[in-house]
Amino acid sequence: MNPADDAWHMLAALAATDGSAAHPRVAALAAPAAVRRDVADAVHAVCTIHGRYLFEDTALARDEATADWFARVTAAFTNERAYLAHLTAAVGPLPSTPGQAQADAAFASQRHAFDMLARSDRKGCALGAAVALVLDWETIRTVLDAAAARFGVAVPPSELPDRTDLAAFVATVGDSPAIRRAVAFGAQQVFAQHRGLWSLLEARASARDHHG
Repeated sequence: MNPADDAWHMLAALAATDGSAAHPRVAALAAPAAVRRDVADAVHAVCTIHGRYLFEDTALARDEATADWFARVTAAFTNERAYLAHLTAAVGPLPSTPGQAQADAAFASQRHAFDMLARSDRKGCALGAAVALVLDWETIRTVLDAAAARFGVAVPPSELPDRTDLAAFVATVGDSPAIRRAVAFGAQQVFAQHRGLWSLLEARASARDHHG
């Protein structure tokens, strides 16, 4: 296996073990029996963190080797954000939850973490973060699409790169050990932030249940 293939398989393995797919809250929220207010809370949270531009004017965007791929992903995420905004409006207001101020602070911290990853000058870090976001969005979409079915919103097709495209892209970005380490670091940080998000949503649901 060549180093580029190693990099892709590493990212795919991280997505499976460390990403959103490994968090039990995702399956619970995507289930037909999920509590509506928990689903609404999740949609609002994803919109709070990802309902804005992320990788614009960053190290990734300025790198000629990745500019075309970046442009396609940016356009695809523009559509995803429009879907997310429509869905957020459809699920209604944010459910009342004890500790909202602390949650708001946590969401702000997560947005800051994503911004720092996107703007990292460490070659490969922003790229790893971007690929991880696309990979993990597959799983996040299962929650969003289940919410759309619950709240009567049409589900648009995703235009994000599929895994074949992602693997081909990762193969073009360099095969030095330093770049692979930076790619892995960026990806790990994205997956860690998403795990934190699902855990926070789990805690918020528990707080609502106990508060009545």
